[in-house]
Amino acid sequence: MLNIKKLHKSYPIGDSSLHVLKGIDLTVEDGEMVAIMGSSGSGKSTLLNIIGMLDEADEGEYILDGVPIKNLTEKKAAIYRNKFLGFIFQSFNLINYKNALDNVALPLYYQGMKRQERQELALFHLGKVGLEPWAHHLPNELSGGQKQRVAIARALAANPKLLLADEPTGALDTKTSHEIMDFIQHLNDEGKTILIVTHEEDIAQMCKRIVRLKDGLIMEDEKVEQVRASQYVG
Repeated sequence: MLNIKKLHKSYPIGDSSLHVLKGIDLTVEDGEMVAIMGSSGSGKSTLLNIIGMLDEADEGEYILDGVPIKNLTEKKAAIYRNKFLGFIFQSFNLINYKNALDNVALPLYYQGMKRQERQELALFHLGKVGLEPWAHHLPNELSGGQKQRVAIARALAANPKLLLADEPTGALDTKTSHEIMDFIQHLNDEGKTILIVTHEEDIAQMCKRIVRLKDGLIMEDEKVEQVRASQYVG
């Protein structure tokens, strides 16, 4: 699914540069649920941005679902993102003046799908996250947990190969975090490949594998006994 070899990334700072990623090797197979952990400055956000085609490595190889990701134009990167990836963000990134249905339908619009078809599909995915009755509500009329569920529905709408979640529970209380992780685990149970960047150890333990970064290098990569979020959801 995802193969990264000898990935390097530096950023210029004045007359020098900051070497953020120092030769990352990472493979993620179909159906895995992987947590990427690391303190601030470890390189985890840079790695996620490169995987998400929001940034490009200086050196190394990145292959996603058999397709080399290199030297992409903005247009090509946007096409690949829409084709391969679904994003879930800590801050939800919903469009405030669009209702839940239109937010979920947005990736389908960029795929050129007709309005009726994309609205039906968006409604189906809102139903999957239990929010069909809130389809015509604006984001400011939803709770934090509901906003994240809309964001998950939007990420799933285009049927991505890989789901990228950047601190998906970071803006949520503990109870809502467990509910969201329970839903994400069920997506993984159904075969969806998921990468979660988190600084929360309990959230990482709800994945099946934890990759720990420090100073731009992978220090640890281990499979773990997955903690099921359902045990905390009452």
